Amino acid sequence: MESFISKVVSGPAEAVRGVFDGATLALGGFGLCGIPENSIVALVEQGRMNLTCISNNAGVDDFGIGLMLQKRQVKKMISSYVGENKLFETLVLSGELEIELTPQGTLAEKLRAGGAGIPAFFTATGVGTIVADGKEVREIRGRQYVLEHSLIADYAFVKAWKGDAMGNLVYRKTARNFNPMVATAGKITIAEVEELVPVGSLDPDQVHTPGIYIQRIFQGKNYQKRIERKILRQA
Repeated sequence: MESFISKVVSGPAEAVRGVFDGATLALGGFGLCGIPENSIVALVEQGRMNLTCISNNAGVDDFGIGLMLQKRQVKKMISSYVGENKLFETLVLSGELEIELTPQGTLAEKLRAGGAGIPAFFTATGVGTIVADGKEVREIRGRQYVLEHSLIADYAFVKAWKGDAMGNLVYRKTARNFNPMVATAGKITIAEVEELVPVGSLDPDQVHTPGIYIQRIFQGKNYQKRIERKILRQA
């Protein structure tokens, strides 16, 4: 194995260094699956304010981004599904939190496009609805499309199943829904992993995010397998 520069940092506190007041953050995960739990806790402890968070979900009241909302660290959310967080609803209705609701597929493509260097794209999703208000709508091949701008974050936070010191990542199941796009859309991307493995032990054909996108990586601890909503069958 040729020599390489290790991207491993000591833990979440070191990983979030440099995040500043007013920063835009992109956070991976789908529901409560594959969210960067350790990094979020470190961000709460860091105490930065006026953050814009790009995330499909807003966590729940006492977990994930919900912890940041409790501390009023977030000024704006760019999200798709936010229905599991009562505090989020309260903050939006009171005017304390700005929300930019985005169709789920459009949000994923905004992140993917940002990571690919594509500034904007046309999509049929949202045409004729409030999603298209104030945006350019163009007819292409006989169909109406709305112009959506891509997203780039100052910092991106992802959580993977396995990763190595070069930053190569493998996600597991549902965690692949948003983490790969988020990883490419950050100017600085931080990865936390359940298992930090030796360089060379990951099958290159199985790597979902190449290490070139990752600037810092650490092995997380005490991961919770939370469920957003438990539904029990009645006897």
